[in-house]
Amino acid sequence: MRLAQTTTRRLAGSAAVLASAVLATALSTSAPATAVEAAAWAPADTAEITPGVQMYTDGAQCTGNFVFSDGAGNTYVGYAAHCAGTGAATDTDGCDAQSLPLGTRVTFARGGSLVSGGTEVGQGTLAYSSWLTMQQRGETDANACAYNDFALVKVDAADVSKVNPSMPFWGGPVALNTDGSAAGESVYSFGNSSLRGGVEALSPKQGASLGADGEGWTHPVYTVTPGVPGDSGSAFLDAEGNALGTLSTLALAPLAGSNGVGDLNRELGYAQQHGGIGGLALVPGTEPFSPLL
Repeated sequence: MRLAQTTTRRLAGSAAVLASAVLATALSTSAPATAVEAAAWAPADTAEITPGVQMYTDGAQCTGNFVFSDGAGNTYVGYAAHCAGTGAATDTDGCDAQSLPLGTRVTFARGGSLVSGGTEVGQGTLAYSSWLTMQQRGETDANACAYNDFALVKVDAADVSKVNPSMPFWGGPVALNTDGSAAGESVYSFGNSSLRGGVEALSPKQGASLGADGEGWTHPVYTVTPGVPGDSGSAFLDAEGNALGTLSTLALAPLAGSNGVGDLNRELGYAQQHGGIGGLALVPGTEPFSPLL
């Protein structure tokens, strides 16, 4: 989780950061991505790498959001760019914040907690970071610098057979949300913080959008319960089951307890335009969206 001094806190962190959290209480709009047909995915009920999988990067734990593919047939899992950050939780400007380089290894895991990294279920490589890309380009859009917090981990070829693109519990995503969210619209998420001790029954969250900020780059939301350290990067669906965004921050003020959700349409559009991955697109889930608790 990112923290902007008095307003927001990052949701990623090392085991030490997570432990202290327990003790203390984490462009322009591009054309929509085209859904990609998958040759074969693992069955949703047995897949080990899905939206909501825990992702460990140099000791920091985050939550995977959606599955993506490219024109060469590679498979990616998204998470927050700050999950590979090397600075403090107060580093919120992606155009200045430091990050591990592309090529950094990332571990997919299940059941991680404060005392254990859980069971490793696969490996991948950091293949795109909005932070690194914006710095390389000399990005000057203040909203992009503040809210474009998106990265892609390329799943190792040996582990692609373990992947399913459906969100646990909720199903979907149906497609990419291209028109944002209005205040009061229902949202759905699945965070998998180590703070929950590997109990995924605590992961599904439902709430409401507060609209959009940053000229559409971010959506403040309230959910029950709010995202906490380790939930960083997790997926948000809109009321129709479309992929709305990715969890980035926890607000301390003025909307205490709300989360900042990066707009996936803008984040993915930026990656498509500047990330150097040809044919990059969201992969829809194999399971229908089911918003009933």
